[in-house]
Amino acid sequence: MIGVTLTGVFRRFAIDTGWLWGIPALILGLAIVRLPLEGAGVLLFGIGVGIAAAITPMAALVVLLTLAPLRTLIATEAPGLLPFDIGQLSLAGLLGAWLTTLIIQRRAIRLSWSPVFVPLIAFIAAAGLTAFNAWSLTAWLSEWLKWIQVALLILVCLSMARDWRWLPFALAAAGLANGLIGIYEYFGGSGALHLIVNGDKFRAFGTFGQPNPFGGFMGLIAPLALMSGVGHALQWARARRQRAETVSDLVLAVFYLASGAIMAVALYLSWSRGAWLAFVICIGAMVAAFPRRWIVGAAFVGVAVLAFAGLWVSERLPASIVSRIQSATQDTFSITDVRGVDIDPINYANIERLAHWQTAVNMATAYPFLGVGFGNYEVAYADFRLINWKFALGHAHNYYLNVLGEAGMIGLTAYLALWGGIIVLTWRARRHPDPLARCMVVGLLGSWIYLAVHSLTDNLYVNNAFLHLGVLLGLLAVLDQQTRQEIRWLTRNI
Repeated sequence: MIGVTLTGVFRRFAIDTGWLWGIPALILGLAIVRLPLEGAGVLLFGIGVGIAAAITPMAALVVLLTLAPLRTLIATEAPGLLPFDIGQLSLAGLLGAWLTTLIIQRRAIRLSWSPVFVPLIAFIAAAGLTAFNAWSLTAWLSEWLKWIQVALLILVCLSMARDWRWLPFALAAAGLANGLIGIYEYFGGSGALHLIVNGDKFRAFGTFGQPNPFGGFMGLIAPLALMSGVGHALQWARARRQRAETVSDLVLAVFYLASGAIMAVALYLSWSRGAWLAFVICIGAMVAAFPRRWIVGAAFVGVAVLAFAGLWVSERLPASIVSRIQSATQDTFSITDVRGVDIDPINYANIERLAHWQTAVNMATAYPFLGVGFGNYEVAYADFRLINWKFALGHAHNYYLNVLGEAGMIGLTAYLALWGGIIVLTWRARRHPDPLARCMVVGLLGSWIYLAVHSLTDNLYVNNAFLHLGVLLGLLAVLDQQTRQEIRWLTRNI
């Protein structure tokens, strides 16, 4: 009787106070009327994101990864629109939604451990030591915090491991959005005169402002999207043979394969030689890793290489692609002292890159162990540059040399150990018993190989792409954890 009475009271109270919801609605309406169009749009969008994030933090993750690459676009086209970097605002939203969900569900914050943290923490520690040599502590802190955020995103992904399939979806959605923008730009939607190729087309640059990092972003995510599509297609085909096919697997297969294909096209349209070379090598690595017996995959790669060589020798490849590949390999693997080289419009771009390489070497020569400070390449550039190259490009256009100059031999060793360890963990996770998860692991391996090769000519940790890297590593941590748990279970039950 008491329970019924209390229920009635609460219902009456809810009815009597329902009009109170009109107050925030009125305030919101007045704010929209008084704000400029851009501000009102941002406000409404923020409210929509907040509602979606309240339902699941994974919605906030999709928003984070999709909006984070808008940093350069907003800075150039609408400076002052937001009080902070959109990537950092979105990351704060994700963390807020994550913590709110834990509080609502009355779950304790449990920090899961993963072997992924071992090489990552070692690199963070090595980069942290360079603060003692840093020419600018502000520049050092800004770069160092990127890797702290990478570690934080891995923790978030591990804590949401039950919903791990959202992780590749969020990454593919972000890559798809930027890829579509890049394709639009190539066909005349936007561009600058210095980006013209093939007469009347423009090199695709997405929201990155430059084609090379845009191509790098496409190449970093496309392997995972393509292999996720393959995994869902295999899962759908297996279910169909068992007469239990699911439409969801077919829909997801189409989404991932289409997204991966669009990203691959956008990468090609970026006309980035480093991106082309890295993507071809990463595809070969995935083909080799896909069969459970690596020797079978190596045979596939050998056949593909022979076929490509046959097309090359028979001159059946387009001349523009051949010249682009030749120049890519020459620029990537040629190391020359350019202090006495005559500069002309033809060799300018190549000599400029090599001059920045030499500047990084000069930094490492002066400070061999800890460099000039993590993130301080541009700050220290003026004191180590070559005489004909007054202006810095922001980085050395070779991330290995960049780390050598900024963090010395200690930092470079830790960086190489980081990615060596990640590749070993990824190769081990190929033993995952779930075919879909295993396909995603192969896609992750392709992403690491791509990053390793493209880093020879560029710095891909720009325009908030390090946030996507954090989620990629988070996905690896989740799948590695699942692999180890499954293997232990099988071992105990044999």
